Amino acid sequence: MDKLKVLISNRQKEVKIPSGIRLLIRRCCHAVLVFENFQGSAEVSVSFISNEEISALNQQYREKNAPTDVLSFPLGENGKWDKNEDTGAYMLGDIVISAEKAFEQARIFGHTIQREIGFLTVHSMFHLLGYDHEAGGLQARQMREKEEAVLQELGLSRNGSYVV
Repeated sequence: MDKLKVLISNRQKEVKIPSGIRLLIRRCCHAVLVFENFQGSAEVSVSFISNEEISALNQQYREKNAPTDVLSFPLGENGKWDKNEDTGAYMLGDIVISAEKAFEQARIFGHTIQREIGFLTVHSMFHLLGYDHEAGGLQARQMREKEEAVLQELGLSRNGSYVV
């Protein structure tokens, strides 16, 4: 992988995003691309939004009338992405994270907000690269194994962060 540009925005006011999260998101995006041996430069957009906004997007794109933790909007298909002509970078897509849901899930699962946002970012990066778990089976298992391998490299593995 050459260069990575991660555009991060906070479009919600419901919860405060802790310091260091932006760096964590960049590290997560970078780790997935290195793990997948991505060739070339890449651009990714990550936005924190409210439960209300993610619920509307979930209804619009997935016909599910409820807030979810994260949605991924890939800009490529079958390993081919549009290129930003100004930078030469492949535009992988957009990730939207419900900040409220991330905090709620971190509390429910008994791990840090860093682990939760790290997981959601890594999970979505694999979606942007074409992985899918919706049908279950082998593809879902492979995606989960790759996610956990990357999270372990980042020091955010499940075994070390869940309360037993």
